[in-house]
Amino acid sequence: MALHEGSGVTGAELSRLPDDELQDWIRARPLPRHVAIIMDGNGRWATRRGLPRIAGHSHGVQAVRETIRGSGRIGLEYLTLYAFSSENWQRPSLEVSTLMNLLERSIDRELPELMDNNVRFRVIGRPDGVPPAVQRRIDHVVAATSANTGLTLVMAFNYGARDEMVDACRRLAQEIRAGTLEPEDIDETRVAAALYTDGVPDPDLLIRTSGEMRVSNFLLWQIAYTELLMTPKLWPDFAARDLYLAIAEFQRRHRRFGKV
Repeated sequence: MALHEGSGVTGAELSRLPDDELQDWIRARPLPRHVAIIMDGNGRWATRRGLPRIAGHSHGVQAVRETIRGSGRIGLEYLTLYAFSSENWQRPSLEVSTLMNLLERSIDRELPELMDNNVRFRVIGRPDGVPPAVQRRIDHVVAATSANTGLTLVMAFNYGARDEMVDACRRLAQEIRAGTLEPEDIDETRVAAALYTDGVPDPDLLIRTSGEMRVSNFLLWQIAYTELLMTPKLWPDFAARDLYLAIAEFQRRHRRFGKV
């Protein structure tokens, strides 16, 4: 199916393209540097199938794998996944402990593929309260992939945007107390450098699965001018093709950044 430049391509037309043509269409246009995803709907996916909620999280790992692979195929620079929020500790203790065990196993299992695909792994969030075994696995994968130069995969784990802002304020306050920073020198650049995401460009596109219409305390500073896309798909059903269609939709938009 040939789509001609300037023909006013619709989302429906793009959705009918075979995967290889869809990827070609995306690569022919400016890519977002950074895509962030709120991975939502694992529990509902399982419940609808009469399965325990943890089954949804297990199937969600495959969606993570497919999304990372798909990001690498098209040359995406940064992919941030909201894996576990600081509020998620309030879920039932059995679900949380099972999630931690799943994460611990998954991190070890995915390391060879991350290395094979030149993926650099980075984690943002508060390390306090994270089970030591999980933290050790995270630190190991971060160190092992630190020299990789392909896709940077950022995992938001035990993350909350308000926590991040509080920690940034504390960091700046400490610099002021130490005499290395004057209050009047604080600007957007200084604040951004104090955030967990220092050195990572702000997301161009934020995708949320499951149809929910909120950002759930995720990257609140960084998404000031981010394009938002909400999909009704539940996370375990999300595939690389869904990522491509979301990016194609992003490429069809005109970003004004407050200008005309």
